[in-house]
Amino acid sequence: MKLGLGLYRHMLTRENFQFARQAGATHIVAHLVDYFKGGAHNPRDNQPTGGECGWGLAGDPDKLWTFEELLELRRAVEAEGLTLEAIENFDPAHWHDVLLDGPKKGRQLENLKSIIRNLGQAGIPIMGYNFSIAGVCGRTQSPYARGNAMSVGMEGPLDVPMPNGMVWNMVYDPDVPPGAVPAITSEELWKRLGVFLEALVPVAEQAGVKLALHPDDPPLPTMRGQPRLVYQPRLYQRVIDLKPSPANALEFCLGSLAEMTEGDVYEAVEQYSRQNKLAYVHFRNVTGKVPAYRETFIDDGDIDMVRILHILKRNKFEGVLIPDHTPQMSCSAPWHAGMAFAMGYMRAALQHLEKE
Repeated sequence: MKLGLGLYRHMLTRENFQFARQAGATHIVAHLVDYFKGGAHNPRDNQPTGGECGWGLAGDPDKLWTFEELLELRRAVEAEGLTLEAIENFDPAHWHDVLLDGPKKGRQLENLKSIIRNLGQAGIPIMGYNFSIAGVCGRTQSPYARGNAMSVGMEGPLDVPMPNGMVWNMVYDPDVPPGAVPAITSEELWKRLGVFLEALVPVAEQAGVKLALHPDDPPLPTMRGQPRLVYQPRLYQRVIDLKPSPANALEFCLGSLAEMTEGDVYEAVEQYSRQNKLAYVHFRNVTGKVPAYRETFIDDGDIDMVRILHILKRNKFEGVLIPDHTPQMSCSAPWHAGMAFAMGYMRAALQHLEKE
C-alpha cells in the first residue's frame, strides 16, 4: 500500500508537492475542478461546504482538460519525487447533461471520452468521479473534532429543491429561468449511470484508465429531493455488476461507508477489496451516522483504521491511501497541520504493518 495526498486545484504547487513528500507521501490525487470559484463559504484550503446555493460556479464547458496540461501536471508532480495517481471529479460544466439527461448529453459524453483518452495518454491511471445530481451537500462546519478543532458534519437532512442551473452542488448556468430541477426516480438515476458506464468503460479500457466511483456523501437515500446511488455498502455491488470490467472500479471512501445506516464498514472493505475493485482509498474517520455525523481526527472516530489496513493487506490491496480531508488544527496553517497529523499516523501504521 502507498501513502498519497489529495490536493485541490489551487494547491497544485511545488510547495505543496514538497509538503506531501516531506510528510511521507509518494503519490498525489489532484482535483482539477475549482470548487471555490464564485463562492466564499469557507477558507480555500479547507474542504468546500457551502449552503443551499452550492459551492460556487462550474468551469468553462468549452475548455476540456488537455493532454498537454495533464502531462505538465504529471511532470511537475514527478519533479518533486512523487507520482500522479489520479484526477478526482469531473467538472459539472463538462457533464451536467449526462447527470441530468439533458440535450447536450451526447456531446458531453464524447467530451468525457476525450478527457479519459487524454488521461491515458498523459500516463494518469485513475479518474475518480461521483455520479450524483445533488452532489456533496447538506454538510455543516463547526468545532466538532477533538479539542474543538474545526471539522465537517451533518445536522439533519437537506431536501430543499435544487434550483435550475445547478447540478452536483455547483452552478453550471447562472442565467437560467427560476425554478427547481425536477426530481427523478432512483431507477432513472441508475439508468443514467448505465448509459455513462456503457459509453465510458470501453474507452477507459483502451486508454488504460480506471473509472473510480465515490459513494454518496452524505449517504442518504435522497438529497435535495434527488435520489442517490450508493448510499448503502451493498449498492456498490450493483455498480460493479452493471458493467463488469477492470476499468469499472471504486473510489473507496471509508468515512462515507461508515456514515451509512446499514452494513458494516469492515465487511464492505473485505467484500470489495477481495474482488480487487478498489482503485484508491479515502482513509478518513468519522463518528455517528447520517443524518447526524462528525468527521474526526484519524485516530478518534468509530472506525478502527488499523483493522482496515489489516483487511486491505490480507486481500493484497497495493493502491494508494489518502486522508481525503481532516479536521483543521489551531495554528497558522490549519489544513497543513491537520494533514501532517493524519499522514504521520498513516505512515506509522503502514510501516508497522510491513514489519508484521
